[in-house]
Amino acid sequence: MGMKQIFSKHSESGFTLIELVMIIMILGIMAGVAIPKFSTLSQQSKVNATKDEMRLLKEAIVGDARLVSGNEYVNRGFLGDVGYPPSRLEDLAVKPDTILAYDKFTRIGWNGPYIDSAGQNHLTDAWGNQYVYSATSRTITAVGVTPNIILTF
Repeated sequence: MGMKQIFSKHSESGFTLIELVMIIMILGIMAGVAIPKFSTLSQQSKVNATKDEMRLLKEAIVGDARLVSGNEYVNRGFLGDVGYPPSRLEDLAVKPDTILAYDKFTRIGWNGPYIDSAGQNHLTDAWGNQYVYSATSRTITAVGVTPNIILTF
C-alpha cells in the first residue's frame, strides 16, 4: 500500500481559511445593515411610548369626555375637579396643600391621584428627560427627541 492510498482513504472535512473569512465578511455585512434598522425601531418605540404617556397626562389634567355614566362625566380630571389646571405635574399624583380635598356635595376639590405615580415615571419622557409643563400655555413638551413632541390640552 502506497502513501497515496493511505491519504485517499481519509475524507477531508472542515472549512478552508478562505471559506471562514467569507462567512465572517457576510456576517459583518448583515450586522452593518441590521444595526441601523434596530436603532430606528428603538427610537420610534421611545417616541410612541412618550406620546402615550403624554396622552395619559393630558387625560389626568382635563379628564376624558368619552367616559360618561348617568349623564355625568366619570373622569373629570384635575381641571374638572379643581377648576384650573395643576401648577405642576407632581400635583396630579400628590394633593397640593393649597387645594381643598374633594367634596362629594359640591363636587369641587382634589380627587386624585389622577395618574399612577410609581417611581415618579410620569415626570420624564422615554429618554429620561423631564417634561416641560406649562399651565399658562397649556402644553406638555418632551425634549428628548428632535423635533420636540408638544401636546396641547
